[in-house]
Parts: sequence; C-alpha cells; structure tokens
Amino acid sequence: MSAVINGELKPMTAQETSFKSAVLPIVDGRLYALQNSFALGGRASAYPANAEGYSVCNCYLLKEGNRAVLLDSGLTVHAESLISQVASLIDPGTRLSVYPLRINEFMSVANVEALADAFDVEQCYSSNADAAVWVDFGARSDKPGAKVSPLVTTMVKRSQRLFVGDEDRGRALEAFQAPIRLIGTRWIYDEVTRTLFTSDSFSWEWSQSEDGPWFLDNAMCNTTAAHVRSFLLNTRYWWLEGGDTATLRRKLAMVFEQYDIENLAPGYGRVLRGRDLVQRQYQLLDQVLAGLDKSVVQARYVDRDEIR
Repeated sequence: MSAVINGELKPMTAQETSFKSAVLPIVDGRLYALQNSFALGGRASAYPANAEGYSVCNCYLLKEGNRAVLLDSGLTVHAESLISQVASLIDPGTRLSVYPLRINEFMSVANVEALADAFDVEQCYSSNADAAVWVDFGARSDKPGAKVSPLVTTMVKRSQRLFVGDEDRGRALEAFQAPIRLIGTRWIYDEVTRTLFTSDSFSWEWSQSEDGPWFLDNAMCNTTAAHVRSFLLNTRYWWLEGGDTATLRRKLAMVFEQYDIENLAPGYGRVLRGRDLVQRQYQLLDQVLAGLDKSVVQARYVDRDEIR
C-alpha cells in the first residue's frame, strides 16, 4: 500500500498499514459502533493535511429481532475485521441490510460486496437503481466460475421512514438528506437509542493514540470553535467561507429541534455521547457557520496547500 505525502507517492510501512479495531456498544443489544483505526499525518483526505495521530472508520450495526441494518461498510483494508465484528454480534440466519450513507464514497461502499459474500444480505439501500454497479469493488462477477446472487436494491428518497424488521412491529428509522453536505449524503435518526447518524459531519474529533478512546463525553471534551472552523475549512467544507451559511444553519436547527438526540454518530472520528455534549457540539458548529456567512466574510480563492 502507498500514500501520497507532501505530493509524493511513498510506500507505507507494515506498522503504518496495521490498525486496531473495537466494538463500542452504544446501547447494548440494540446499537453498536464497529470501529477500525487508520493513521492521519496527511494520509486521509477526510482530515486536514496537518492533522496528526489516528482516527477510526465507523460502521453502525442496528439490531432488532432477526433483522439488522449496517450503516456504511468501511474501507477495503478493514474488510476482514469488519466481517468478524458483524459475525460476533448477529446470530446465524439474521437478515442483514446495508445502508451506505454516501453511495459515492469509498468509506461508505467499499465492503458491501464482501459483506454480501459473508452474510445473508437482504438488501442494499441506494439512491441509484442498481446498487451493485456502485459497490463493485471486489470484482465478484468477474471471478472465474463466480456464482453471484443479485444484490437487491431498495431505493431511498429525500426523506423517508425505514424499519429494522417488519414494518408493523419493527424499529423505525428516520432517513433524510443531510442539511450540510458536499456530495449526496443521508443522515438517520434512531428514536429507540436517541442517536443521530451524521455521516461526514461532527467528525472532527480524533486521537493522538491508536487506542483512542473512540468515544467522547462532555467531561472529556475541550473542543473549541477555532478547531471546528479549521477542520471544516481544511477538508471538504472549504467552500463554506463566504457562502450562504444562514440557510444551512436554519436547516441544521430544524434537525436539532425536531429530534431528541443523546448520541452523535459520525462516519469517522469519535462517537459523541450525552445530551450536554451533543448540544455543545451543535452550538460550536452553529457558531462557526455564523462566522463564515457571506454577510460576514467574502468568499475567496483558496490554494490547495493553504492551511486555515
């Protein structure tokens, strides 16, 4: 494996390609974060180039009776670990659905095929009619003698109620377009565990240690608005400065006013636990967005190597 560091493609050492994994029970028996680490230091575009330390790729397993839903499928390098994590949490015969929250990003879709090979995958939720075309990273259909069962696609809408299990008796999930996004992205709210799954938002908490910890509560948090601002402007949200963030703030406020949120579960980075911390992190984001609005600052050209 190689990585682009300071503009050069360099081979990674065995130590750099190793990773640690953990299963974090958010609500035991109902919701688990399946976490697999990766190194920063310019290796991950989801983090600022000057970020050092480690983060985790998070997939979330929601269990209800003989059904389960996995939100996101992680990076290819984590496939073996992720499959072991899922196998340790579900019983044989459990029908598994996979919901990539960002159908056009590796961190969401790269292991859907591997999961379909390993488990009884009931369906893949997708905003595109044929999910198999968008998750074909294992070349299952190209292998000699391959006998591949079709991957059933369940189309997603801008906003809809889904169920883990039977519609009459199952556990309802509210899925909707992310109020702040660069690419097609869904957020999901689980009323049973009071958890909001935020994909690539609220992902600015990482660790200097590969051991984490990979969750954060209010007592552990010392995050500042300056940190959040720098994270946003040095990653995919570089375009916020001088944009119409007032509209984004209104959409974000609607989510946090509508739902009783006790946990924020991002697609990568630490899981944020507790109402006080949830409110604190939301207020930090709202404060930063207010300071980036076009009524306050002007948009400008940003060099790709500029650190803000």
